[in-house]
Amino acid sequence: MNEIEERKEKIVGFMTEDAYRPLKLEELAVMLDVPREDRKLLADLLLELEQDGVIYKTNKDKYGLPGKMNLAVGRIQGNERGYGFLIPDNEQDKDIFIPADGMAGAMHNDRAIARITAKGTGEKRSEGEIIKILKRANTRIVGTFENSRYFGFVVPDDRKITGDVFIPKDEINGAKPGYKVIAEIVKWPGNRRNAEGKIIEIIGDSNDPGTDILSILKAYDLKETFPEDVVRQSESIKEKIDKKMLEDRHDLRKLRMVTIDGEDAKDLDDAVSVEKLQDGYRLGVHIADVSSYVAEGSPLDAEALKRGTSVYLVDRVIPMLPARLSNGVCSLNPHVDRLAFTVMMDLDRNGKVVSHDIFESVINIDERMTYTNVFKLLEDEDEELSVRYDYLLEDFRQMKELALILRKKRMDRGAIDFDFDEAKIILDEKGKPTEVRRYETTIANRIIEEFMLVCNETVAEHFHWAGLPFVFRVHEEPDSEKIMAFAEFSRNLGYTLKGTNKIHPRALQDLLDKVKGTREETIVSTVMLRSLAKARYSHQNLGHFGLAAKFYCHFTSPIRRYPDLIIHRLMKEELKESLSDKREEELTLKLPEIARQCSERERAADEAERETEDLKKVEFMKDHVGEVFDGIISNVTSFGMFVELENTIEGLVKVSNMEDDYYIFDSAHYCLTGERTKKNYRIGDMIRVRLSRADVAARQLDFMIEEEKRKPVRQITGSKEKAKDSRSAGKSKAPKAPRTPKALRAPRPPKVTKARKAQKIPKKPRAL
Repeated sequence: MNEIEERKEKIVGFMTEDAYRPLKLEELAVMLDVPREDRKLLADLLLELEQDGVIYKTNKDKYGLPGKMNLAVGRIQGNERGYGFLIPDNEQDKDIFIPADGMAGAMHNDRAIARITAKGTGEKRSEGEIIKILKRANTRIVGTFENSRYFGFVVPDDRKITGDVFIPKDEINGAKPGYKVIAEIVKWPGNRRNAEGKIIEIIGDSNDPGTDILSILKAYDLKETFPEDVVRQSESIKEKIDKKMLEDRHDLRKLRMVTIDGEDAKDLDDAVSVEKLQDGYRLGVHIADVSSYVAEGSPLDAEALKRGTSVYLVDRVIPMLPARLSNGVCSLNPHVDRLAFTVMMDLDRNGKVVSHDIFESVINIDERMTYTNVFKLLEDEDEELSVRYDYLLEDFRQMKELALILRKKRMDRGAIDFDFDEAKIILDEKGKPTEVRRYETTIANRIIEEFMLVCNETVAEHFHWAGLPFVFRVHEEPDSEKIMAFAEFSRNLGYTLKGTNKIHPRALQDLLDKVKGTREETIVSTVMLRSLAKARYSHQNLGHFGLAAKFYCHFTSPIRRYPDLIIHRLMKEELKESLSDKREEELTLKLPEIARQCSERERAADEAERETEDLKKVEFMKDHVGEVFDGIISNVTSFGMFVELENTIEGLVKVSNMEDDYYIFDSAHYCLTGERTKKNYRIGDMIRVRLSRADVAARQLDFMIEEEKRKPVRQITGSKEKAKDSRSAGKSKAPKAPRTPKALRAPRPPKVTKARKAQKIPKKPRAL
């Protein structure tokens, strides 16, 4: 910690004392014994702390901590109806409701301070009003331009940004009605006044193919192209490895190893090898050594940090590194020499790592395998593939054996395994969606997932005990009040959660096991996930609650995640014992900001990916307005019920459109009951609906109830059940989820074979 930070910490520490009352600058200088010549420095430090929201300056120029002044600091989460929520910096604190008339011009994602006007009790949130905006988040707005006689305005694509942006006539700059544009804010909104801006970029006609996805890229500041200096540096890198690069590396080119990825993957950053020992297994995880090509502080490095992560959208990948590196020089393509970082682990028969070794290596991949083919080899015993890969068959059997052992060990210790369905969206050459179907996870996916998890834990534990600067992947324990609220919710559905005072992840996994295959599975999993903190990167080791792991990090994907690249550099410095005291101090200062930046970019990537999926799902359904589908009620709210189709697409049946009766919402049991007819709609009910509206701009589908006859679905399995369970234990006898009508299904042969099912391959796990 440098001198400036120490002084800031001293100021905050003084204000934390119970006896402290807000003081003016001069009074603070006296109490802190600051010499007169240093009072300008004190004023500067107070200003920095105030701008960061750490302290607050009152109208009477007195300084204090927000938490002691009935104030809260955090990020604004907007709502299209005008109100919002303040998400406190302290993740353990509850969100604060901000009514529309208390927003004071704050916009979605702004960082602000709110005054608490009404304390929350029980499940009811506290209410507040914004009194200061610390940092504006939306300097540019992506939206649709509309024109009027005297001025123009931009309707934001992000519905959480309420209020159109006013555009004076002389700032329209050639935009036409219905075009997607970027408006730069020149005047911020205030009470009863919209933001004012100017058009700085015209993206294109809203109806032109590709404009929709391009608008999302612009909104999240995702750039497909790289700066010229970055491109030049990447092109200067030689693909062939010279002898000097092999110095002090372990030569593993004769060790049999493979990569296992999806068919479309081009950025192959992990390979695996396995050997059966007399009393266990030797597992090798070999990761692309990106740090040998991307030097710290270089243009490539600066751009990678800025991006933070690769982004996998429906129709394209926005890579963290240029394609020459991500798909070429660094990618572990077969039959070519590649620089790698190897973690070699010896595990006993119960999956415990008894010893490990971390070193730089040179490798040569034997085969580029796919999830589909590995599944066919292990489960279908495909004859043609068995002949082709006969020399690898025993390796794959041992990988399966070890992966199942590791998974059992992880689940026994209490790791939480959410079973959410993902969708695969197929687009034509013009970007129009032609099919939406479920992914299915197979044993091939599990092999890679379990091997990467145990490797990441091993590396994190190694560095924890080394006591050196590091970037951990952390998932903090959930807020006790949120867990109590979730326990009450699950109890109303008939399920008991054990140990709510000091919750253990095993208790949550036990509950997920209980609801598996029932009508309540989806809603219980969803509400549980919302009750937990979000995983993030941190320079401190705070453990990973969801994985029930004391040590965890991201080491295995340096091509597509910047924290992994940082860890590789730290490992090299540790292995070569080149980490000086000065370097340690430098890293101690830099890593917290790097961790924060990477967490932010990860959230932006997740939101962009989700938004493109939602967009294409609604776009796909637009061609099916008026058609009838079978679905399952996935959630019930006061304003309606959400219905999920077999292909994961979800729409809303609004209460206002249920005209046969007046329906009352039972918040305790999450159901709607007709006042006169006593009809009851519950989570998990099978229902037939007609698609009445597909609003692409709002990413929303509206359904109408089509018929009265409904059958409750007690168990929802079939495509939702994990492939490894259904195939290893025999065919499930549980009722299947309702089938999507032919209009939403791709043509297929009469009999569904295992080979066809194996084509449903999910993406590689992003971030646990």
